[in-house]
This record gives sequence, structure tokens and C-alpha cells, in this order.
Amino acid sequence: MTATPQSLDMLQIAAAAADAKGGEDLVALDVSEPLPLVDIFLLVTGRSERNVAAIADEIEDKLLEAGHKRLRREGRQESRWVLLDFGDLVAHVFHEQERVYYGLERLWKDCPVVPIQLPARAGAEE
Repeated sequence: MTATPQSLDMLQIAAAAADAKGGEDLVALDVSEPLPLVDIFLLVTGRSERNVAAIADEIEDKLLEAGHKRLRREGRQESRWVLLDFGDLVAHVFHEQERVYYGLERLWKDCPVVPIQLPARAGAEE
């Protein structure tokens, strides 16, 4: 089983939202084989609790605007690790220390990486 077109679309929306708020080290993993109810995990790092919260809020807002339903949100109050469950896509927005500590990339290392297409930034050098 592989990620569906809908989950890939959700990934691009979420990744662009995370990037727009300064999210770093974006990694998407196709977890559809071991987790039949989820297609993609998006992992994002924020530099501070405030940045983690802003990234998570932007991802949530953009996916809701696109008509996707949030099933669950956890960790927003502390903003060290915010989990946004949109069914086919689960976004994990981490503070740098939590990302290293929990090491989800290690836990899911056998899952394929899904390419992310980020929009070109204005003023970015070619």
C-alpha cells in the first residue's frame, strides 16, 4: 500500500504551511504499510515553543481551509511536540530537543521517504 493522492495533496498543503512559518528539517514518511489507518507522517522542527505553536496553527488552519477535517490535536498547550491528526496525514511539530529525543525517523526508518515540494520563496537565490 502507498500514500493516496489525497494524502499527498494534504502533505503539500501542510509542508507549505510549515515552511511559511519557519519550520525546519521537514521529513515525510509513508507509514501506510505498518499503519493501515494513516498514510503519511510529516515531521517538522521549530526553534522555540512559540515557533512550534505557530507552525502547528498554520498547518491546522491551511488544512481546515482546504476542507480537511482534524480528528485530534495534542500538545498545543506546552508546544514542545504538537501532534495534528488529519486521518490520512499526521503532522508532528517538534521543538528541536524533543525531535532528537523521540527520534521518530529512527523508529520508522524502514518506511519510505515521501518527496516534499516546497513553494519557492520570494527573494530566494537561484
